[in-house]
Amino acid sequence: MEEAEEMDQICFSGLEGSALHHCAVRDDKKNHAVVVMQKDQTLCFRGKCFLTCLYGRVEVMGFTIEEGQQPYPLFSPASHSPITVKATDTENTGLNEDTAHLSDILRDYLTSGSRKKLIGKVIRDSSIILLEPMESTLTRFLSSFPDLSELFSPPASELQSAVLDTPLNGLGIIPLSSNIEGIKCSKSLKNVFNTLIDACKGDMDDTVILVCGAKNVGKSTFIRILTNTLLNHTGSVEYLEGDLGQTEFTPPGCLCLTTVSEPLLGPPFTHQCTPEHMIYYGQSSCESDLDRYLEALKCLWHRLPQSREGPLIINTMGWVKGFGLQLLVDMLRFFPVTHVVQLGYGGTQQCPSLTSEFLRTAQGYQTHPPAQSALDDITESSSLPRTFVHLPVQSEFEGVGTQGKAKHQRTNELRELSLLSYLSRLQSPDPGPVRPLHSLTPYQVPHSAVALGVLHCTVPPSHMLHAANGSLVALCCVVEKVTNRGNPVLLSQAPLCSCVGFGIIRGIDMVRGLYHVLTPVDPAILRNVNCLLLGAISLPSCIVTIQESDEDLPYVTSNYSFDLTGAGKLKMVPGKWSMNAVLHKSPQRSWLGLKLRLNEKPVQEEDWVVCQHPECSERRRASKVRLHHCRLSY
Repeated sequence: MEEAEEMDQICFSGLEGSALHHCAVRDDKKNHAVVVMQKDQTLCFRGKCFLTCLYGRVEVMGFTIEEGQQPYPLFSPASHSPITVKATDTENTGLNEDTAHLSDILRDYLTSGSRKKLIGKVIRDSSIILLEPMESTLTRFLSSFPDLSELFSPPASELQSAVLDTPLNGLGIIPLSSNIEGIKCSKSLKNVFNTLIDACKGDMDDTVILVCGAKNVGKSTFIRILTNTLLNHTGSVEYLEGDLGQTEFTPPGCLCLTTVSEPLLGPPFTHQCTPEHMIYYGQSSCESDLDRYLEALKCLWHRLPQSREGPLIINTMGWVKGFGLQLLVDMLRFFPVTHVVQLGYGGTQQCPSLTSEFLRTAQGYQTHPPAQSALDDITESSSLPRTFVHLPVQSEFEGVGTQGKAKHQRTNELRELSLLSYLSRLQSPDPGPVRPLHSLTPYQVPHSAVALGVLHCTVPPSHMLHAANGSLVALCCVVEKVTNRGNPVLLSQAPLCSCVGFGIIRGIDMVRGLYHVLTPVDPAILRNVNCLLLGAISLPSCIVTIQESDEDLPYVTSNYSFDLTGAGKLKMVPGKWSMNAVLHKSPQRSWLGLKLRLNEKPVQEEDWVVCQHPECSERRRASKVRLHHCRLSY
């Protein structure tokens, strides 16, 4: 092993360029790389990979990865700040007697000559990591869309900082030079982490942390790092989702209660999961029905295990003024919060300091001062906490308080990524080409077996099936038994019920009385589903526009007048398709391809409706065909 004096020549801040050539070795046959990192040295990169700590200890987004642990997937897409791997303090001495131990560790990964080279770079407090390429169902599905094919590559603003000629080439990792900082933690942020960790060590199961702040101040990133840090000390962390627009574990429009037991080493779309409890609100904002929003949160709280062993984190919306502030006041009164983390930025105050003193006189939407906990009736206790610790944090990262404008960073794009991530579960986990959704076999659901409802607006019963066809629906379970003799069961009011997942109504067969639904939800769970809820969360446009077809695509047209009025116009973001391209729904039409496959049998032509628009009729006569794909509004 080399002495520390000889290693001083290596840059101990960021691994890049010559430092990577000095401290990293790639095995081309096994297609992986082994990297030696010194204490406090960092590796900031774009891309995706599996990381295994072979020796020592490293930290990623607050989570400590040590020797002997499992490989962890790391995701560093262009939609978020790049991930940084940092070597930390270890218990290794780095003395010569460890050489045999290091050689044994590296024997399975490197040749004899490469082992000797790397072992010579190890000193006191060194760490060794293994980086392997990663390809998953999610990444294959996302890369099948042209607009997302470069999602895990550096954005244009980082191209000059990308370090391309390194031993990590070909592994799906592009290191970035030291002028790119990645996620930056302010001093106040580090102090808050320490305070919360100390509090959780003292009374882990009673700690309830509410995180609030205006939009784009870093709440989601803070919660991910906090969750990872807490997982270093406890087996799981409970998470209550209160942000409809930027959900962490589900598609947008959901409120959920999730038990987190694995670190969050990427943005939300990389760790979508099935929560223990979920309620579909159906919109990315709760402005239209504040009462339903609060009742849904209270319903989820009541389902929290009484014997939980970990802390609870409550995420909130970036709406901190007017009614948004009143909702925060209500949440602080409804739930026994012990710590409030309030993120802000700059010299101005985006929201009043949510201290215990402020709460004593603040006006809520459902509550009024002085307030009694709304949970008293459930817990039969009046000794719930009425005070809490207020922890202000000043965010100092570049662009704080403003929405990202680069590609993949806009809020609507982030919501689409989460939804695409969920839909990737429809693909086979086996390696192979991505199957288009129209090639997958849907479930047949009788109209009389499920109720159909619309959450975000009032739809006449005669139009409800038209609205649901070709749309995303939440698969829910209502307490009431759904029965009707063959006819569709339509809900007049939005129920507050459990949601088990999502599906796409690919077609509606009015003759046989069937919904054709694509969903990744397990069949055993689907047996309990008796309600389909349609919200304002629409399918990503690429699902419809990126279809392999020799004919006109269903529901897509570039010949459309935006001066017309009526339902169904969705102007698309400029890209491969024309600025004037729109998605167009034709009632009672099967969608997502030219044929609907049921047990590999095509639907009969009679299931396709014939458009009666005058211009369409003229086209049929001219082309001498009976059926066609309508591209007009009518």
